[in-house]
Amino acid sequence: MFKYIIKRIVYFFPTLIIISLLTFGLSKITPGDPVKLALGNKDNGGEAGQSMEKMANEKAYLDKAENLGLNLPNFYVSLVSSGAPDTLHHYVKRSDKELLEKFIAQYGNWPKIEEYFSQIKKLEYSLFDVAVNDSNFEAMKNVRQLVNLLYLEDKDKHITTILTKINQYTQAPGMHKIKGSFDAVNEAYLLMKSQATPYKNYIPKLIWYGSKNQYHRWIFGDAPWFGSEKKSYETEGFIRGDFGNSYLDSRPISSKLKEAIPYTLALNIIALIFSYLISIPVGVWSARNKDNKSDKVASVVLFMMNSLPAFWVGTMLVVFVTNSEYGMDWFPTHGPGEVSDDMGFFESFGIRLYHMALPSFCMIYGGIAYLSRQMRGGMLNVLKQDYIRTARAKGNPENVVIWKHAFKNSLIPIITLLASIFPSMIAGSFAIEFIFSIPGMGKLTLEALTARDFPMIFTVMLISAVLTLIGNLVADILYGVVDPRISFDK
Repeated sequence: MFKYIIKRIVYFFPTLIIISLLTFGLSKITPGDPVKLALGNKDNGGEAGQSMEKMANEKAYLDKAENLGLNLPNFYVSLVSSGAPDTLHHYVKRSDKELLEKFIAQYGNWPKIEEYFSQIKKLEYSLFDVAVNDSNFEAMKNVRQLVNLLYLEDKDKHITTILTKINQYTQAPGMHKIKGSFDAVNEAYLLMKSQATPYKNYIPKLIWYGSKNQYHRWIFGDAPWFGSEKKSYETEGFIRGDFGNSYLDSRPISSKLKEAIPYTLALNIIALIFSYLISIPVGVWSARNKDNKSDKVASVVLFMMNSLPAFWVGTMLVVFVTNSEYGMDWFPTHGPGEVSDDMGFFESFGIRLYHMALPSFCMIYGGIAYLSRQMRGGMLNVLKQDYIRTARAKGNPENVVIWKHAFKNSLIPIITLLASIFPSMIAGSFAIEFIFSIPGMGKLTLEALTARDFPMIFTVMLISAVLTLIGNLVADILYGVVDPRISFDK
């Protein structure tokens, strides 16, 4: 058994690496701009009223991107075409990077592509030098829109049309100030087309970035492991408990988890204890009375319990059992209860238990229904075995046969289900926590999903994956404990 446990722990590491790579890959293909989300969905790199204001906003955007590590390459190594540069990751805005990648695929001459893109930026800034009045207001508005389109278009036909229209608008009163910038854009575009080297896209190139990449920073961090203190822009990485900051409120995710996990753990531990304490005896009793009238009635009741959605039961409890209108104002409507430091242990425990009663019930009744049926099936399967017939033939009382000879081996299905409980201990129950306003992991994750708080979502995903692996290991160990015939040494 010991060798098996060591082997499984060793297997954890490549498994976790694969899971972390998949999670990281998902974070790279999720829609939206993470920098804008972190800035509160403000387009700080977009159009502004004045040149200085726009530059300040773009600096704020780039600073936030650097703070999030998005100015680094994605991974340790990258396989690209010879036409692509090793500095494309410096363009942190997703739309800019996508446009540049399309140009690389068409023309393969990065220096000219970079020059063209740079000249568009200069043309955009030159618009702020034009004094807007009634005579050129319409022309200025149209030019701004056309310049913004240049950041999106990669088709030659569309770009040529846009440049032709901008050239026409430069003839408007006062628009001569942008003529030089426009000519530079037009010239850079013509050079990009005329000096294209598309053959480079068929020549692969391997770029090694080392440890200065986003994945390494996310998992291991870029802060020193020993010695000097961490700087404000450095992270310690996932494995050191630094999960980054939430996009919602810029708070460290670790501090939000510390606040939410105790509520979810309390809720799940209560549900786990009561579910197993009730369902195991009910399942054994039901197996002993197989096909009796009492067993059939119990089966119907349990199937009805299992078919009732927890969110519906929770809603009904809030409406009827917490409302004085129906004369059953027995429990609080929402929240985990308010406790203070000057309260004693039993007083605070009583308040918490009183507030957790209804949400715990909503999680318990479904578990009892499902687990008791699994226990019944496991017990019935064991009672058919030859060694049970032998135990009965020896004249052992039925209780001895059930609890001494059959019980441990019938726990195999229950142990299998136990492995899936570990991640739910942290992930929480979305519906129950939301209905009863329990500030646990379920409610926190639901808020993160609706607000697209990706650092929080991917942290919960990775932690759940780790707990799933631990749950499977614990289940394998318990298999050997309850049934000595199960051996992992071979």
